[in-house]
Order: sequence, then structure tokens, then C-alpha cells
Amino acid sequence: MPLPDSWSQQPASPDARYVELARQRQQVLTKPPGSLGRLEQAAITLAGLQANDRPALDRIHISVFAGDHGVCDEGISAFPQAVTAQMIANFASGGAAISVMAKELGAWLEVINLGTVEPAAALSGVLDRTIAPATANLAQTDAMTPSQLEAALSHGDEAADRARRAGAQLFIGGDMGIGNTTSAAALACALLGRDPDELVGPGTGLDARGVSHKSDVVRRAIGRIGNTREPLDILQALGGFEIAALTGAILGCAARGIPVLVDGFIVSAAALMAVHQQPRAREWLLFAHQSAEPGHKTLLQALEAEPLLELGMRLGEGSGAAVAVPLLRAACALHNGMATFEAAGVSNRSEGEAS
Repeated sequence: MPLPDSWSQQPASPDARYVELARQRQQVLTKPPGSLGRLEQAAITLAGLQANDRPALDRIHISVFAGDHGVCDEGISAFPQAVTAQMIANFASGGAAISVMAKELGAWLEVINLGTVEPAAALSGVLDRTIAPATANLAQTDAMTPSQLEAALSHGDEAADRARRAGAQLFIGGDMGIGNTTSAAALACALLGRDPDELVGPGTGLDARGVSHKSDVVRRAIGRIGNTREPLDILQALGGFEIAALTGAILGCAARGIPVLVDGFIVSAAALMAVHQQPRAREWLLFAHQSAEPGHKTLLQALEAEPLLELGMRLGEGSGAAVAVPLLRAACALHNGMATFEAAGVSNRSEGEAS
């Protein structure tokens, strides 16, 4: 299976004409300039991303990628790996947080099973794209073979293409995989040259001793790959199936002109990987929230991102991104629906006049 074209081709930039049209509109709406704060910039950014001076978020596509991790053999999680398959069933039955939010938002939700230690039943709304029951133990060997990595990236790219065919105005990627904060931390450490103690956190609920052990496991993994700096090599060595698929989805969306609303620590690690491979992909990313996972702040800083929310969330699944959608919808509604000074017959301040 070949790598998706989006891995090797830089995406186009957002349309600057619509950015300027949206900026001009913001200046003549019945409010002091800047008085709606970051909601104004959000609408302007979306205008450029959607090539539409009246942006909208009616059609949202959510893809949750699930996969198990061989590094769980190192005892780095407070939960058993059986939870991954169990949560896939919970997504399908509507009981998970992202399932509830997708229904609330009227969004399309799909779950992509990339491989679980405990076999997952065939369920409506779940696409079986099993690569293997789990990745290999990244502390001891490469997490994926080249063909497994290509498959994971391609499954992500295919999700982006499904979003395009559905006319999605926004893409949200979610994750599920016991052990994936270890993989995400290892990837971020390798990409940024940071010490594991700076990025490793409690994940699903480790105590201080557990976090220290997890940090040592990441340090062993980083030491094993040495000074490798090629994104593809790092992703193969340290990534999870779902993180690689998220990377493919992010690059695939950028290549197809679909804005991506980035969730928490795991998805941000995939976004960091995507941007290291294709720097212009950064222009297609919006950031939903700052997770309570300690390393997420460092990833956001590396991506020069200013998230919309900070609510202490650390669930994953795409849930934090889904919670931020109403804010972006409000930004669009205000931008599109407010009257201009001229239309409302309201006096605007004259040029140079103090407010």
C-alpha cells in the first residue's frame, strides 16, 4: 500500500481574498472593532479556510480512530487493554462522550478500528480496518513495520476523503487506545528534542510512581532510535496505529481544503507530526482546548497554537474539540448575522475619532 500523496505534497494555503473580505466585514458590523475578541478572528480564519466570506459549520465530520499498543507490556497504563475494544462498542451504542456530543451537534460520527487485542464485534458505525491486534512494544523495537505504517496513514487519508465527499466544513479527529499517551509523548520528545520528564503525564490516572516509570519507558524508546529526525521514521518507530491514522487524516484534510479542529494531547501529537512533515498543514488547523495532560501545553507552544478553551479535560475521543464547536458556530453566526452600521442606520465613529 503506497503512502498517500498528502504525505509528500504541501497543501495549498487558505484563500487570502476571503480573509480580507471577512476582515472588512468585521470592521463595519455594529460593534466597536475587536469587541468580540477572538470570536472575530475565528470567523475571519474560517472564511479563508472555507473560501467563503460567510463561513458556516453545519456539516461536521468526526472520525475516531482506535488501536491498541504493544508498549502496554511495560505496565504503563492504569487500565487494561480490553478497554479499547469495549469503548469501540460504547461509541457505537451512543454511550461515549463523543457519541453524545456528535448527536448534540448533528455531526457525522464514524469509528475506525485499526486493531485491538480483544477482538471487537462487527457493529454499525464502526469501520473494520484492522492492521494487527496491536503495535509492537516501542520500548524494544519499532512500533510498526513500513507496510503497517503506510496502511495506518492511508486509512486516515481515506477518512479525510470521506469527509470531502460528504461536503464537510470541519473535520474532528478522535482517538482511543490504551497506552496512547505513552506513544504520543515519545513522538513529541523525538520531534522536539525534549526530555520525557517534560512531556509524560498520568494518562488514564497513574500515580507519581507510575508516571516516573512511564517516563523511563519513553526514555528507553527515545534512546533506542538515537538521533532519528525523519518524521516517517519517528512515526514508524514510536507511533500508534491511531496516531498514524490521525496524522494521515490531518494531512489529507489539509490537502483537500478541509479545516481541522484539533483535540487534545494525542491528536496534537499527530498534528505536530503532520506539521513537521508538511509545514503548510499548520494553516489548516484550529485548536479546541488545552488538555489537563501536562505535556499538552508544550505541544501547543510548539505548534504556535492558542486554544479556544481550557476546561481541565483529558478524555480524548475528540470530545474537547466537539465541546468547542458551539463557540465556532457562534463566531460564524455573529459574523454572518449582525447588521452593518449602514444597514442598521447606526452612526459609526469617524476616522481617527477616540472611542
